Amino acid sequence: MLIYISLSLFLIGRIGFRAISRVLGVLAPYFGIDGKVPCPQTIINWLTRYSLSKIWTYSGLPSVSFEKNKFVNGAIWIIDTSIALGVGKILAVLELNINHHATNESAPALKNINCVAISVASSWTGKSIADFLQQVIHITGKPAAYLKDGGLDLKKGVRLLKERGLYSHSIDDVSHVVANLLKKEYTRHPSYDGFISACGQASKKMKQTDLGCLVPPKVSTKARFMNIHRLVKWAEMILQHSPRGRTSEGSVIAKLRNSIGKLSEHRPFIKRFLRDARPLLESQKILKHRGLNFETYKECKAMLQSIPQRSQVSIGFMTWMENQLIVASSLGLNNIGMPICSDNIESLFGLGKTHGVGEVKDANRIALRLPAFCGTLPEDAAKMVMRVTVKAMPFP
Repeated sequence: MLIYISLSLFLIGRIGFRAISRVLGVLAPYFGIDGKVPCPQTIINWLTRYSLSKIWTYSGLPSVSFEKNKFVNGAIWIIDTSIALGVGKILAVLELNINHHATNESAPALKNINCVAISVASSWTGKSIADFLQQVIHITGKPAAYLKDGGLDLKKGVRLLKERGLYSHSIDDVSHVVANLLKKEYTRHPSYDGFISACGQASKKMKQTDLGCLVPPKVSTKARFMNIHRLVKWAEMILQHSPRGRTSEGSVIAKLRNSIGKLSEHRPFIKRFLRDARPLLESQKILKHRGLNFETYKECKAMLQSIPQRSQVSIGFMTWMENQLIVASSLGLNNIGMPICSDNIESLFGLGKTHGVGEVKDANRIALRLPAFCGTLPEDAAKMVMRVTVKAMPFP
């Protein structure tokens, strides 16, 4: 009971190991706990054992079967590598039921996914990714498809597997496709650099002032176009609160205008960007929630009508949807809905880095805990923990 409660507090309650120990100390009289409550390190060991037990005992989904040369059962593997954590990078392989959208009305969540395999290396190349996936395939069987972002190392890994006779379909993540289309179109725009600079200057002037609540959202420089639409929407909102015309000196509007500086000069850029981005983001939302099939394809196609037909953004997204619809048809999912989003693996890496890990990011310890976040917490979780011996632990 104590082990199960501790795991529930961490995996469902999302509180840290020290907090779990304090909570158990408060609840000890009500749970009939005699003596000392478990310390944070004991709870960490329980979680590690549970995670190891999950990945060692997971048997996987039923083998892929065929009907008229189409996949009708099996799994989609979501694969990705993390950013560098200390001296290591994590490669994770998650498994999603290919028929998820046939039995679920929402996008896949971590509870719908299981961790098939996980590994840490100082770096990952296309060849090392292919070698690792090949080892996993020999144990679990080949997946129906791989769902991944547009990383060149992942692309090469999947291509090498195909050359080795281990072909599976490849699905491109919708979020990265949208980000790459916007990046290709707008990094060359003459107002782009000026817009980013104006937002940065506005942020500096607003912080620690009465306008602090209006500071622009933070956007990562490494994957800026995954979230840059938030910054552009902020700029549109700020300019709406700063109408043209005279204003009294010292007023809030005057302070706002002084803070945003030359941002108003980029109104044409903001308007054009949102013209292209909004239909793409709405289409992305539909595809994430319901998957890609004939119906969602038609809905997204109708939304793109607001973008000029000659726009490379519209052409690129339509081309991607049509190519992915061919994959969905090959998998027998053109009427059901093919999972098209790899957000789950990004969420998993985020959870591993923020929950229960100290200031020093140790890729090995983070990797050991990731399988625990996948799937649901079974009733026999405590028994799973007890079955893993101290000797089997990779490190204390």
